[in-house]
Amino acid sequence: MMAVEAISPDWEFDRFDDGSQKIHAEVQLKNYGKFLEEYTLQLKGIEDALDESIGDVWDFTLDPIALKLLPYEQSSLLELIKTENKVLNKVITVYAALCCEIKKLKYEAETKFYNGLLYYGEGASDTSVVEGESQIQMGRFISFLQELSCFVSRCSEVVVNVVHQLASLYSSNKGATKIIESSGVHFQVVYEHLGELLVVLLTLDEIIGNHATLKEHWKMYKRLLKSVHHNPSKFAIQEEKLKPFEKLLLKLEGQLLDGMIFQTCVEQRFDNPGEGVSVSKNSTFAEEFAHNIRTIFTNVESKLGEPSEIDQRDKYTGVCGLFVLHFHIFRTVDKKLYKSLLDVCKKVPAVTLTSNIIWFSDAFLVNKVPAAAKLLDKKSLQSIRAQRDSFLQQKAQTLAKDVQSYYVFVTSWMMKMESILSKEQRPEKFADDLSSRCNIFIQGILYAYSIGTIIKTTMNLYMSMQKPMTKTSVKALCRLIELLKAVEHTFHRRSMVVADSVSHITQHLQFQALNSIATAKKRVISDKKYSEQRLDVLSALVLVENALNGPSTKERRLVISLALSVGTQMKTFKDEELLPLQLFLKKLDLISELRERVKVQCDCSFLFWHRAVFPIYLDDVYDNAVDAARIHYMFSALRDCVPAMLHAKHLATYDQLLESYDKEIMDVFNEHLLDKLCKEIEKDLRLSVHTHLKLDDRNPFKVGMKDLAHFFSLKPIRFFNRFIDIKAYVTHYLDTTFYNLTTVALHDWATYSEMRNLATQRYGLMMTEAHLPSQTLEQGLDVLEIMRNIHVFVSRYLYNLNNQIFVERTSNNKHLNTINIRHIANSIRTHGTGIMNTTVNFTYQFLRKKFYIFSQFMYDEHIKSRLIKDIRFFRETKDQTDQKYPFDRAEKFNRGIRKLGITPDGQSYLDQFRQLISQIGNAMGYVRMIRSGGLHCCSSAIRFVPDLEDIVNFEELVKEEGLSEETQKASRLLDSVLGDLTSNSAEGTEYFKMLVAVFAPEFRSIKNMHLRNFYMIVPPLTVNFVEHSIGCKEKLNKKNKVGAAFTDDGFAMGVAYILKLLDQYQEFDSLHWFQAVREKYMLEMKAVVKEQNVQATNQDEKLMQTMNLTQKRLDIYLREFELLYFSLSSARIFFRADKTAAEENQEKKYKDDVSKTGNGDSSSSSSTTEPAMK
Repeated sequence: MMAVEAISPDWEFDRFDDGSQKIHAEVQLKNYGKFLEEYTLQLKGIEDALDESIGDVWDFTLDPIALKLLPYEQSSLLELIKTENKVLNKVITVYAALCCEIKKLKYEAETKFYNGLLYYGEGASDTSVVEGESQIQMGRFISFLQELSCFVSRCSEVVVNVVHQLASLYSSNKGATKIIESSGVHFQVVYEHLGELLVVLLTLDEIIGNHATLKEHWKMYKRLLKSVHHNPSKFAIQEEKLKPFEKLLLKLEGQLLDGMIFQTCVEQRFDNPGEGVSVSKNSTFAEEFAHNIRTIFTNVESKLGEPSEIDQRDKYTGVCGLFVLHFHIFRTVDKKLYKSLLDVCKKVPAVTLTSNIIWFSDAFLVNKVPAAAKLLDKKSLQSIRAQRDSFLQQKAQTLAKDVQSYYVFVTSWMMKMESILSKEQRPEKFADDLSSRCNIFIQGILYAYSIGTIIKTTMNLYMSMQKPMTKTSVKALCRLIELLKAVEHTFHRRSMVVADSVSHITQHLQFQALNSIATAKKRVISDKKYSEQRLDVLSALVLVENALNGPSTKERRLVISLALSVGTQMKTFKDEELLPLQLFLKKLDLISELRERVKVQCDCSFLFWHRAVFPIYLDDVYDNAVDAARIHYMFSALRDCVPAMLHAKHLATYDQLLESYDKEIMDVFNEHLLDKLCKEIEKDLRLSVHTHLKLDDRNPFKVGMKDLAHFFSLKPIRFFNRFIDIKAYVTHYLDTTFYNLTTVALHDWATYSEMRNLATQRYGLMMTEAHLPSQTLEQGLDVLEIMRNIHVFVSRYLYNLNNQIFVERTSNNKHLNTINIRHIANSIRTHGTGIMNTTVNFTYQFLRKKFYIFSQFMYDEHIKSRLIKDIRFFRETKDQTDQKYPFDRAEKFNRGIRKLGITPDGQSYLDQFRQLISQIGNAMGYVRMIRSGGLHCCSSAIRFVPDLEDIVNFEELVKEEGLSEETQKASRLLDSVLGDLTSNSAEGTEYFKMLVAVFAPEFRSIKNMHLRNFYMIVPPLTVNFVEHSIGCKEKLNKKNKVGAAFTDDGFAMGVAYILKLLDQYQEFDSLHWFQAVREKYMLEMKAVVKEQNVQATNQDEKLMQTMNLTQKRLDIYLREFELLYFSLSSARIFFRADKTAAEENQEKKYKDDVSKTGNGDSSSSSSTTEPAMK
């Protein structure tokens, strides 16, 4: 005010209004409106850009933010409770403060203490095996118990205070001054709150009483302390600290663990003469107390078991608590009420206090009020217990029906929610719309409450009475859990609209309540007889009006109900007015705490103790895949335990508990659903791809049909901090399996790619290509395999020079494997051309070993001396023998070697030497095949290049276009690949030349002079080879085909190669060995023909047959020798047998000179790979 007065003189002139301000204001408003419209459009644009699905629907699993709908204000109780009537203000403030205190204590107990106790000992199942783990857990828990002890003491103090405050208001002491006229005033709310506090203490007793682990660990901890006491130094503890600690433990045990929390509280001394409050002798208070208990009970009982029941069960527990408190203070029992309290057990066999803690009121009342229990007959108590058993049996039968009816209720309710919330609001019928919305919201809470009660009561009763559940019951209960979650999700999905409606509904209800109050107020004012009581009533009504004008917070609603306790005396309201008012206020209570109520009613944290049902549930989901989407609800229910677990205090951190729970649920989920699904899908794909094999009966009419594709249309399931994507999981499993199995058997790649395609078509799974080198079906033995085992390969396979093919020597199968150029080319395509050089390298290593044996054989005295003798003999007699090496000499050599000894399987040293040379030849044949295969592979790869002479340079083109660095790199790679392919396909590396160049210098050196005799051993070797070859071919027609063969050109290759290495083609040719052989056989054949002619005249049949056979044998031998001659001639062409070493050197020199005079930059491709060989 002062500030205004100071400024006012300057503003004097502006007193009259010329309308200019109004115009300004309108302009500003227009601008503001315009700005808001633009801003809204901008926000809409951002929203659309972010996500097309943003709407009124809010997905439970993706909650980055949340809406809190609890009404809130910063006014204190003192500010709210302001009337002219100071005494009334004080009375209501005291009770309101006490009620708020009780609510806070209750909240603390429900969040912190219940959960801390309930989860004690959980999550440590794996570690509890370790000795001492339980004591450590208890050690961590002591501080929590200390806090609980303080909490319990505080609760007891509050109980005493409430009783004192009530007793002082209702005093039977005639001399005491009355605070307010209290005869018609019943503060029922305060008693209800007191009941709630007693229930908290009672619940703590029940939790600890049912907690075997806690008690067990406590015993072990006490024993541990004893041993510490006997030897404190060992545990590094000061002795003087032990005594107080032991005292503390004893106090904790007496106060908390003996099940006396509630008992201690109600047995306190309530009379305190020092404060001038008399309680137990206060008859007015006793009557008032009893009256309130009866009133609350009457209200509760009428609603129990009705569809409109909300929190009556909890209130019933509170009434029982109050009854016991009344008994302990006043030592009187209202037998009629006691009996009525017990009769409720028929309707409510048990009450779930929290999670898995169940409370039987009959047991409680009998224990706590033994005086009254004596008056009851045993039969009625037994009948209550019998009723409980029959309740369970009935439940088991009616569960399926319950599920069906609630299914209909909840789904129709969900439809109503969707329809009413998506309807446009009609201004003229606004009030009706709000009432119907209000009723539908409340209906949702009621359904949630009924369903929750059925689930908790049934599950906990089964558990506490230790009776087995049938599978059908479990499935039915799981369905109910889903329905419960469906209700919660519906509220959540429509959060935006609900939030919008709630504030309107509360305002509407407040308005209706205010109307009722105004009517009553008028009535009170119109009555001119003023008395203190009437003034109290009036003040109370004003207080109610003030409280209703504002946000509907908990405090305001509490003040309203307390004030109405005063305001409804003296018939202020008519009955028909009072009921609607109470209904409005009841609705206001529910709507103001809508979200909180829904959360509490739909909370499924009790499932932690019933998680054994989860596997059965998953099996059920798997068997009925059609509505697989319901699994989201179950996971949402399982997630409800998480907030409660954060209060666990017995582990180093609560994360351990969360991890063990997470692991347990995921293991079950994997075992009972995911892994089964993966196996089933894989089996289905396999059977579908292999239908031609007629594996088993897949007739859907006989074996039934399950469409598992439903699982893949599920959205990912959120659990803890992960999303479980069933589709991705199965896809990954199949990808991994198919990939691993294809690597094991590459030839199956076609089958697996078929299965991949089928998975995409049938189940919509996006499979990843394996990108493994796909093999053709005619891959044969892989190059890598041969390369790694070349020593085995050359001994097991036989080479055919003309067809370039290797044939297996023997096999246990009914077929022999062959390897030809196409196989090698496919193999090179699989592994890349780089493998060719490696293969030749391996061959080089192999040849080195074989040549070492070859050298040893040639150095052997027996062999060397014979060969030198033969060479000398040939030189001396070549003129007589027409320059030809005599055949009988070679045969004699063969026989001589045989005399040196034979191996167990009948082979002479010469046989083994022949095999050695065949193996060397096979290796060379393999190298030849690798080169052909490489050319084959390159030519098939480069067939897509249009013109090999004129290949475009891609890198230059890309640079011209100015494309990105990555593209330039890619084009550079492409150019180099094309370059490699063209050079490879044009030339091919001359591996034979390299393998000759590598070994020749060593073979021709003076060190290895003994090898120069090799050309002389070739004739006996050929004789040996021909005999062996004929033997093998003859076995082909026999039944036992062991050792049968029709080709072995490795020998010819080996001989040609070694002769080249020693540069002994001319020496060998000088023997004219094959001509000598031909002549020898021709002569013999002529002799036989002559003999035949002679014998023809004699007509000796047997002799004629012998002659024919001889001729046939000679013919075969000649043919074999000629075949060998042709093979050797062919093989010699590979090694340029037409030139001697000297001539080759001359040619090389000439070439070098030409290249020097030329451009000097061309180099053969062989030189590039030569270093690799060495």
